[in-house]
Amino acid sequence: MIELDGATGEGGGQILRTALTLSMITGQPFHIRHIRANRPKPGLMRQHLAAVRAATTICNAQVSHAEVGATELAFTPHSIQGGVYEFAIGTAGSTTLVLQTLIPALLHADVPSVVKVSGGTHNPKAPPAHFIERAYVRMLEALGAQVEFELKRFGFHPHGGGEVCAAIWPCTQLRQLHLHERGALGQARAEAYVAALPLSVAQRELAAVGKALHWHDHQLAAHPLSNDQGPGNALLVTLDSEHVTEVFSAVGEKRRRAEDVAGDAVLAAQRYLASGAAVAEHLGDQLMLPLALAGGGSYTLDHVSQHAITNAEVIARFLPVHVTFDAGERRSLCTIAPRG
Repeated sequence: MIELDGATGEGGGQILRTALTLSMITGQPFHIRHIRANRPKPGLMRQHLAAVRAATTICNAQVSHAEVGATELAFTPHSIQGGVYEFAIGTAGSTTLVLQTLIPALLHADVPSVVKVSGGTHNPKAPPAHFIERAYVRMLEALGAQVEFELKRFGFHPHGGGEVCAAIWPCTQLRQLHLHERGALGQARAEAYVAALPLSVAQRELAAVGKALHWHDHQLAAHPLSNDQGPGNALLVTLDSEHVTEVFSAVGEKRRRAEDVAGDAVLAAQRYLASGAAVAEHLGDQLMLPLALAGGGSYTLDHVSQHAITNAEVIARFLPVHVTFDAGERRSLCTIAPRG
């Protein structure tokens, strides 16, 4: 039984999600205390509980303390079963974080799988659905996996009601990847989505992006959604390069100016472009686990967060790999290598 302290490092839900994924794949049970200890509301929230229950279902696991607010949990997996699954978070909790817990594990199933998750699709502190579709799936394909993703319906905080779907084919051995350069920048675009809000909100966000990044009108697109998918607003800045796609996002909030929302996505995109790194902070964090499963690899990233350092420590508890970060002047190098 692997013992984990949820208060370690970044102290958020990623410790639990990474442990669930790797426990399913390796068959190693774990026990975690102090779940999300560094958050304003510690313990399992509905989106974390949904990930636990989904993982329990696909590998017929034995689990204790699987309830909202629980600060410890024991998880004992059995064999992963592919198939067709549907999971509902029940709130606007992140559907994409639940999916990211399951996808690497279902690559190790004996048959293809289709997973639908309902809840939030564009959340302030989680990868938006478009990030999974454009950035994360592209990286998995570069590692040899076959995954298809579809955003079926938008879901915003606090109402949720969104739905995402992923199809995953078995791929028990991912290939290693050394991604040090992003390559030439191809298409660059910004999209703003609004539901049950004035279209002018999207237009102001796009105007701010265009001015800051010196983009032309054909690179900016406003998308009104049906009112029953809102109220809500999401801004996406997508950079398609030769070897990687990055998506920077911001989600509108009450009493926050459209220009300030745009500024969040713009600053993240500018930092990435200036760094010359292959991937940005969040994609770098999420690339770490599949590369560890592949047995090794490396990539440059624009920023190493405490989140990434904590994730690396959890990965090393389950897999015989060592993750190192070497900081440069403008970018860092993450290297995953066999331990020994």
